[in-house]
Amino acid sequence: MAERIVNSRSRGFLFLDSHPAGCDRIVRTMWDAVPAPASDTPGQDAPVALVIGSSSGYGLAATIAGLARAGIRGIGVSFEKAPGRRTGTAGWYRTATTADLARHHGRDFVFLNGDAFSDALKNEVADVLRERFAGKLDYLVYSVAAPRRTDPDTGITYSSVLRPIGEAYRTKTLVFDDEGAPDVRTVETGPAEGDDIDQTVAVMGGEDWARWIDHLAAHDLLAQGFTTAALSYIGSPLTGAMYRQGTIGAAKAHLEQTARDLNDRLAKEVDGRALTSVNGAAVTQSSTAIPGIALYVGLLRSVLGDGMVPPIAQLTHLWDQLTGRAPLDVDDQDRVRLDTWELTPAVQDAVAERWQSATTDTITDLADLGWFTTQVKHLYGFGVPGIDYAAPVETDTPWPHHTA
Repeated sequence: MAERIVNSRSRGFLFLDSHPAGCDRIVRTMWDAVPAPASDTPGQDAPVALVIGSSSGYGLAATIAGLARAGIRGIGVSFEKAPGRRTGTAGWYRTATTADLARHHGRDFVFLNGDAFSDALKNEVADVLRERFAGKLDYLVYSVAAPRRTDPDTGITYSSVLRPIGEAYRTKTLVFDDEGAPDVRTVETGPAEGDDIDQTVAVMGGEDWARWIDHLAAHDLLAQGFTTAALSYIGSPLTGAMYRQGTIGAAKAHLEQTARDLNDRLAKEVDGRALTSVNGAAVTQSSTAIPGIALYVGLLRSVLGDGMVPPIAQLTHLWDQLTGRAPLDVDDQDRVRLDTWELTPAVQDAVAERWQSATTDTITDLADLGWFTTQVKHLYGFGVPGIDYAAPVETDTPWPHHTA
């Protein structure tokens, strides 16, 4: 056991350690925010779900909402670092608390830690589904954001890049100095070169999602009516050149085409379906790395206030649609849209006006920086009300154990 004081040291938006007690409180708050189901279906009648990317961002929200709202049992997959010289990653501690809540509420849910791109992890998931969950899967939610991926067939490692397509792009972005003072800067990102687009699509597109379906289908693990959803984002025209029209956007387009291909296949094979779910803006560990997103989200919050819908509420709506509690609400490209609150003309016009006026001198009046910095701290378990950060805390938390 290892108790120590955990300090909130950071480099930009990246924190060097995570606070176990803060991560625990964040997860419990998310669980409490989910409306209870009208009727509970614990035990062998509960649907079996697999969430890939279950420890952070929208994948964490999908896991918690699935457990608390839809009563799922099944498996969560993530890739987290154990405590050692430093604390464990925030996702390590969040997973421990999610597992504790699942047990407390009678949900049979297994958490596996490993590379979701690997066949070894896919085989482990297949084994658990056969041995623990009668060999049939009802739902798969795919929420993976990674910098690189190794193809199990070729051994080639691909790396994703954040670049515009066609020409260099200049945009405003928000940074904070060592004292926490905000600075609005203009940055330029060079265009995609060589195989940048192909590399990014290989990591962030739909290839691995389809590989998961191939693997599960080959082992006869898909239930009749099986449904799978990949989580995606479109975002504002203000960030479009860097995101939706950039290399990441090419990967998202591939993901959406994969959904259409899988949907045709699953409809024939198991009377199933595949779709993408377009989520709204949020502060996540992956989104803060994208130039312009921090500024955009801070401005968006200042426009919407509490009208900004958090990931846990969005994923609760998604589970209601997937399970038939609410009608499936898709756009003309068969995408579930959970981002309509963000993209109304009135909201986007208000954000665009603030964007144009944003400078280092004006940003504190235009953006909700207090909310934004708190959200960044929450990603690592810091800044959480009720946590004594001056007190030592146990950091050597074990990964949730499971037995057959």
